[in-house]
Amino acid sequence: MNKFLIAPSIIASDFTHLADEIAACESAGADWLHMDIMDGHFVPTITIGPLFVEACKRATKLPLDVHLMISNPDQYLEAFAKAGANTLTVHVETCPNLLQTIEKIKSLGCKAGITLNPLTPASALDVALPLVDLVLVMSVTPGYSGQSFMPEMIGKVEEIRNKLNALRSQAWLEVDGGIIAETLPLMYKAGANVFVAGNAAFKHPQGVGAGIKLLRECVAD
Repeated sequence: MNKFLIAPSIIASDFTHLADEIAACESAGADWLHMDIMDGHFVPTITIGPLFVEACKRATKLPLDVHLMISNPDQYLEAFAKAGANTLTVHVETCPNLLQTIEKIKSLGCKAGITLNPLTPASALDVALPLVDLVLVMSVTPGYSGQSFMPEMIGKVEEIRNKLNALRSQAWLEVDGGIIAETLPLMYKAGANVFVAGNAAFKHPQGVGAGIKLLRECVAD
């Protein structure tokens, strides 16, 4: 079993060859497919919706890790669950009734994830930590492409890892944003065990297989 999971971020793929890109991820040993859902409101970018998730579901047996960077996520949970999401991750900033939202996600048969923007303190997660299956730490500001990795998020990962350990939680601790061969080991050492990779996977000069292989091998045994 892999000691950590690699989740290529599908929005960095070539949509004109989507099925081939997904197949390459599978062949390279990707563990999940990560899907960034952006609404142009909570974040400035608009990306993909349930129809795209459903198309990906038809093309793969990999779990679909769906990150809802949207306002009013409760309104769309059922649509994304029906589309084939395995995990639904919501932002604490958009969920006034966070525990109710988590309960709804689980009632739809999905694993429940929570996340927070870089400027939101880790304490905002405390009430929900005992209940969730995944915690996502953003190491860039959501919605803006081409940003640099924020090294100050290493400390936030350490803080959340300590909280999860204190709860004896088995929840995955995922990181997303600027994850490359140089930054993945830093987050791994801090306690993360799922790594979302966009350009590092799909834009590798030798292809997605080489990109995933490099990420997999950048942590010394």
